[in-house]
Amino acid sequence: MSTWVEKMIEEYSEAEKNLKGYRESLNKEESEPVEGWTELEEEFDEKSVVGGMVSDLSYSLQWLKRGRRPGNRRGADRRSVYQRTALLDMDLFPSLQLDEGERSLGDHDKRALVDILWELSNRERQCYILHMCYGMSYAEVSRELGITRSSVQKFVERAKNKINKKIS
Repeated sequence: MSTWVEKMIEEYSEAEKNLKGYRESLNKEESEPVEGWTELEEEFDEKSVVGGMVSDLSYSLQWLKRGRRPGNRRGADRRSVYQRTALLDMDLFPSLQLDEGERSLGDHDKRALVDILWELSNRERQCYILHMCYGMSYAEVSRELGITRSSVQKFVERAKNKINKKIS
């Protein structure tokens, strides 16, 4: 059992064949104008009308067969990414920046911090301070200290573990 689209494709294909045959017969006929250009102009008009009809039928057939507009590389079904994109007004959301500013440490906090840092080895302390306080990458710290990047990573991880144990 064929669907309505398949029936329509058959009908359009048959009509296209008939029109192409008629257009070929118009091209083969040699017309000699008897008086003036009226017959030639009518024949030219008929050829252009039939050519337009063939073009329209071909376009419609391509659309029916492919299920999308001819000439498009991407159909509307592929454009859903634009439908899913939602533009939001950022003024509606609260600011995620916590503007606390710099906090000054008291004497007790400074001593506790120094005690924790002194429990680290020299390399752990150097790597930790350069990476965490100065914001240098592992590669930058490794160039600064003349050691490998993986060594810097291990020293920083060890320092973090020691600090977490001391704090908790």
